[in-house]
Amino acid sequence: MRFFEAELTEELEKELIRFSADWEAEDSCRGYRANTHEDLAGRRVFLAEEDGEILGYLFGLRETAEKRSTVMDAGTDYFELEEIYVVPERRSQGVGRKLFAFAEDVLREEKMPYLMLGTATKNARAILHFYLDELGMTFWSARLFKKL
Repeated sequence: MRFFEAELTEELEKELIRFSADWEAEDSCRGYRANTHEDLAGRRVFLAEEDGEILGYLFGLRETAEKRSTVMDAGTDYFELEEIYVVPERRSQGVGRKLFAFAEDVLREEKMPYLMLGTATKNARAILHFYLDELGMTFWSARLFKKL
């Protein structure tokens, strides 16, 4: 398995859009919709690949905090991880964890001080286990709801 940062070519964009349409059909995330060209434009893309086949992707972009928070000062740069996806048949095999670790190493080398993400999955326990226990992220905040 190989992990690398890829240039967002027209061909890769079509592949990522196809994966995101598959993900939308899974209906596992609240409000998730397939990506468009605009969703991917300007993003950094990291891939997991085996035998020339994409097993997963991660994309996001550099952001700058507009105001001070309990996590960082205004003006602090960070990487906003917008999406991480692994094909269903390769989930729970460490692909996502290794892909995240690869991107984290690249960003650390670039002196990026923070990596941030949000999630809207319907399986909160599983995703929190993945991000907190497997990836070592720190919980910052949550927005919860209860339909009445």
